[in-house]
Amino acid sequence: MNVKVLAEGLHPLERKVLPYLDKCKSLKDVQNKSGLKEIEVSRALQWFENKGVVEVKKHNFEVVELGSNGKKYLMDGLPEKQFLKAIEKEPLSLEEVAAKTGLSRQEVNISLGTLKRNSAVILGKKLKITPTGKKFLHSELPEEEFFKKLPLEMGKVHDKKLLKDLLKRKELVNISIAKERFFTLTSLGRRLSKTKLTKGMVDSLTPAMLRNGTWKGKKFRRFDVEINVPKIYPGKRHFVNEAKSHAKQVWLDMGFKEMRGEIINSSFWNFDALFVPQDHPAREMQDTFFLKGESKLKDKKLVEKVRKEHEKNWKYNWSEEIAKKPVLRTHTTVLSAKILAKLKEEDLPVKYFSIGRNYRNEAVDWSHLFEFNQAEGIIVDPNANFKQLLGNLKQFFKGMGYDKVRFRPAYFPYTEPSVEVDVYLEEKKTWIELGGAGIFRPEMVVPLLGKDIPVLAWGLGLGRIITQYYDIKDLRDFYKNDIKQLRGMKALI
Repeated sequence: MNVKVLAEGLHPLERKVLPYLDKCKSLKDVQNKSGLKEIEVSRALQWFENKGVVEVKKHNFEVVELGSNGKKYLMDGLPEKQFLKAIEKEPLSLEEVAAKTGLSRQEVNISLGTLKRNSAVILGKKLKITPTGKKFLHSELPEEEFFKKLPLEMGKVHDKKLLKDLLKRKELVNISIAKERFFTLTSLGRRLSKTKLTKGMVDSLTPAMLRNGTWKGKKFRRFDVEINVPKIYPGKRHFVNEAKSHAKQVWLDMGFKEMRGEIINSSFWNFDALFVPQDHPAREMQDTFFLKGESKLKDKKLVEKVRKEHEKNWKYNWSEEIAKKPVLRTHTTVLSAKILAKLKEEDLPVKYFSIGRNYRNEAVDWSHLFEFNQAEGIIVDPNANFKQLLGNLKQFFKGMGYDKVRFRPAYFPYTEPSVEVDVYLEEKKTWIELGGAGIFRPEMVVPLLGKDIPVLAWGLGLGRIITQYYDIKDLRDFYKNDIKQLRGMKALI
C-alpha cells in the first residue's frame, strides 16, 4: 500500500494517535500519554487495525476495586476506627456508639468483633478503649494501605489472606474482569509512523467553505471507500412471510384469484365435503385438533347431497353430529370446497389459489410441526385436462426457482387421477417430493358444484418448498426467531 496515500486518508483521531504508536504498547499507554479519551484511542486503534497498520490483541484479567462501602470508608475511616474514635474520650454503650457515629447495627457488630480480637476495647455496659486500641486508632491499618493501592491487578495482590477477609465484608472490595488491548506495529505501521503528516489537513468540505471560497488551496483528507465498515441490517419481513408473499405473486401473475377463509371449520367442510369418510384415520384425535362446541350446517340441501354420496359410495350410516364437530383446519383444501359450493355455471372458467396456515396434531421435532403453510389451488373449467394441471404446476415451481419438475402416480382420497410432485436439487443431485395434485373425483364435485365438471387441484407444502432455498435443516427454525438467523437470511429472488 502507498504510505503517502494512506497518511492522506487518516481520520483526525488517527492523526493524533499515530505519534504514540511506536512509543506505546497498549491502549492505556496511548491514552495516558496523549490525553485522549479511551473511546477515541479505541476507535483509532480499530481503524488502524482494519488498515493493517497494527495488530491488536485483547487481554482479560481480574482487577480488585473498591466497593461502595470501601470508597466511603476510604474517606471517613474504617468502621472500627470510627468506633474507637467515639469512645476515645469517654466510655459509651453500643447504642451510644451507633448514635454518635451513624454506623449501622451490622457495622457496629463487625467493628466490635474486630476490636475484641485485637484487644482494642474493654467490654462492659460501656465500652472503653485500651492503650492497644489507641495505637490501633492512630496507625495506618493494612486495610487502609490496601485501599489506597486500588484498583490493582489480581496478580499484583500479595496479601491474599487480607483480600479474602475484605471480600467477606459487604461491598468493601469487588473483583471484576478488565480488558486491555495491546498492539504491535506491522511493517506498514512502522513505515507510516515515520511519515511526516501534512499540517492543516481539512477533514470535510462545508457549505460555508463553498460560499466564501475558502476551500481553494486547501489540502483535503482522502476517503477510503474500500475500508471495512460495520454491517448494517435494514428492517425486512420475516423470511417465511417473504416467501409466502413471493408465492402469492407467482400465482397472481399466472392469472389466479386468491381465496381466503376461516381457520376454524366444521368437520363437514374439512372432511365430509371432500369425500373423506367419517371413519377415516385422518379424522382421529392423533391427526386433528378438535374444538369444543358444535358448528351449524346452514345449507341443508348441500348437507343432504353429501350424505347421500357418502352412504352410496362408502356404505355406512353418515352422522350429522360428527360432521358438526369444529376443527382447526388440517388443510386449505377446505377453501376449495367452499368456493366450489358457491360457483355458478356462468362463473366458469375460474382459477383460485390460497396460501395459509393449517394445523395437525403432530409431535414437534426437526421434521414435524403442529402448524404449517400450504399452497392450495383449483382450476374449474369444462375444458380443463390433466396436461393443463401439470403445466400450471411446472410454471409455479419455475417461479419458485425449480427448473426440473417431475410427476409420479399417487393416491389421494378426493382426486383421481392423482400425482405427487417432485423437484430436482442440482446441488444435491437428488429429487425431493413437495406436494400432491390431481383432478377432484366426481363424488366430491357433483354435490358441491351440481354437475361433473373437471376441477384441477393441488396442495403443496410451502415449508418444504423454501427449506432448500434457505438451507434449513430443522423445520422448527421457521419459528424460533433467532436474530442472528434472521439477519443472515438471504432475500428471496
